[in-house]
Order: sequence, then structure tokens, then C-alpha cells
Amino acid sequence: MSKLVVMGEAKLHGEMRVPGAKNSVLPILAASLLTDEPVRLYDCPRLLDVLNMLRILRTLGVKAEWKSDALVIDASGANSYEMPAHLSKELRSSIFMLGPLLGRFQRAHCTFPGGCEIGMRPIDLHLHGLASLNVRIREEYGDILCDGSALTGAVVHLDYPSVGATENLMMAAVAAKGDTVIQNAAREPEIADLQGFLNAIGCQISGAGSSTVTIVGGRKRHGAEYRIMPDRIVAGTMMCAAAITGGKIELTNARASDASSVISKLRETGCDIQLYESAVRICGPVRPRELKLVETLPHPGFPTDMQAQMMAVCSVADGTGIIVENVFESRFKHAAELMRMGANITVKDRTAIVRGVPTLMGAEVIARDLRGGAALCLAGLRASGHTVIHGAEHVDRGYERIEDMLTGLGADVRRELD
Repeated sequence: MSKLVVMGEAKLHGEMRVPGAKNSVLPILAASLLTDEPVRLYDCPRLLDVLNMLRILRTLGVKAEWKSDALVIDASGANSYEMPAHLSKELRSSIFMLGPLLGRFQRAHCTFPGGCEIGMRPIDLHLHGLASLNVRIREEYGDILCDGSALTGAVVHLDYPSVGATENLMMAAVAAKGDTVIQNAAREPEIADLQGFLNAIGCQISGAGSSTVTIVGGRKRHGAEYRIMPDRIVAGTMMCAAAITGGKIELTNARASDASSVISKLRETGCDIQLYESAVRICGPVRPRELKLVETLPHPGFPTDMQAQMMAVCSVADGTGIIVENVFESRFKHAAELMRMGANITVKDRTAIVRGVPTLMGAEVIARDLRGGAALCLAGLRASGHTVIHGAEHVDRGYERIEDMLTGLGADVRRELD
């Protein structure tokens, strides 16, 4: 257990390279199970969630080791389709293993996954989609048992464009007999990155990034080298850090097209943002202007993973903003912690009314989840005095030593044992 100590009244400046995307690498790690030949992944961040996913893969007989600037995965010795319960409960993304296990062994056995407590996030869409591919599924005492011996391509319509369900279906369908079409698929950039990796190992998939994804089943798969896409949420978080502190930073290895909704909102706050082929420059205002409305939606709408960070910006804005959380029903836990720092926030159901105050005050707060913890770091940069954020391990799930990221941009942030 550790805590982050953030010294306030910082103004960020400098340059930072955006690392590979957490939400992309986790399903790609799972998909590495689909080939017997080694795969080499570049720009793979060393996050707590990544390390937990590697622990799961190793218990299944997969070899994984870091070699210089790459992570090498060798699944030739994979020998089990049963995921350990204690690891599944630590990592929400362990549900991504269902599709690859079915593709590799025609069987899968796991427990209901764990992770951040930000809402129900039911896996019914995953299971209904796999059932459409002729997978027989049983649920017993909190376990999920899948028989994919008759895995067959089909047309699958998702009732909601779930990212995880779309990715799981893609990974199972590559091993099915016949072709699969996923309708109302999620359109997030990470879906396209998974398609890129799967095609690199020999699969044939098209349409990722649109609402219809087509998968040709049964193609032979092989090893490959692949570079993970930049993390648009880390990039967005650092842009919010510049906005809340009035800082001026440049992000390299950044794809502005993946963060267009965040950039649009930050421009509303008065940020001057310049876009380049693989870089973003942002200069924050002395005090952010109010945001009338921030409403989270599936891509290309405003990402739910940026809602907490934008709330931190709104908490010191000159005016009142309204934030509506449409994706998860329990994702305002950071609001109470921001209020301990002097923020003026009223929450009712899925709506938060944020009345900006000129300054925040340093305080002892608790990170209840990953993105909420990042938001508290941002608030601490703006606050007077110092802020102590307990529960830093939540932040470690999505940011590789966030204290180093911020210190590299001129902030004073340190980690201590809690």
C-alpha cells in the first residue's frame, strides 16, 4: 500500500512521451494465447493491470518476459483453460480471456471478474454474444464454464456497443467455423488496435472502428511484432493537468484524433491546443472557463475514463458545469474526495453539478478507483498546500508511476509507504 504526496500551486511545463494504451494492451495480451508462435509487443506499459494479466497467462502455461524495449509472449506451452479465481477477482479485464481460451482450447473456465468498483458492468453481453457463436455456457457458484467445441460463425447484434464484448467476440470468432459479423460493435480506437494485432498474427478482420466488424474464421495464426497504440486516456489526463494548472506542455507519441472529444472540451475551458501528426501542444488558461455540459457516451462521445479528470478541471473553473455519467452508475466516488479539498459539487444519481471555486485546499483524500485517483492528483496540483492521496495502487492500474510523469513536467509529487 502506498500514498502520493502532491505539492500544490504547480504550473506544469515540458515534454512527455505518451506510453502504450492500457485499454489496448490487455485484450492484446489475452489474444496472444491464440498463436503457438512468439509475439513481441512494443510500447507495452508496466502497469499493475498488465502485471496481473501476465500472472494469469503464466498460470495457463504461457511464457512472458521483458526483453529490452519489448514484451515477448510465447504461448506454445499453454496447457490450461482454467483461470485462477484469485487472479480473476483482482482484474476486471480477465473476462477478455474467455474468447482466446475458447479459440485455443474450445473450453474456458473462469470466475466473475473483479476490478474497480465503478458500477455493475454486467458481462451478460459477453455471454450472450458467445452463445450466438454456438458456445454452451453454464454458470455455477460464481464460475463461468464455456464449451466451444461447436464454435460457429454467426451474425451477432449487441444490444449495447460494449468494448469488452466486442473484443471478446472478435477473439473467439477467429477460431470459429465460418464468418462472423458483429453489429452495433463498439467503435473505440482500442478495437481497431486489437484488429491490427489479430491481423498481424494471420487473422482476417475488417471494420473495427465502425459499428460493423467482420471476422473470417479458421485462418492459421502465427507470430508477429506489434506496437501498442498510444494511451489516449493518459494523454487526456496530462492535458487536463495543463488545463488545471495553467501549464504549457507538449505530448509526443500522441494521436489527437483519438482524443478529439476531450480536446474539444478543453478548448471550451480556454486552453490553446495545437495539433500535429503525432504530438499535441497545450497551454492552459490562468483559470479555466466553465463547461456547460460534459456527458459521457460510447466513442466517439466523451469517454467515461476522462470524466473524473474533467470534474477536477471544472472544480476550479470560473462558473458552473454539469457532468452527466451515462456509462457507469457508480462513477462519482471522487466527488466526495474533491469536496474535502474545497470543491463545490452536488451529485444526484448520474448527474453532478460543479460550481467552480478559485482555489482548492490540500487535504488527505482516498483514491477509490483508477481514474478518480488520477483526478485527485490533478486537483492536488492546483490546491494550496499539499495533498495526500491514499490508495495509490488504484492509480497504478492505469498510469506507470504517475509521480514520475508529473515530476518530469515540473510538479512536486512523491510516493510514500502508507
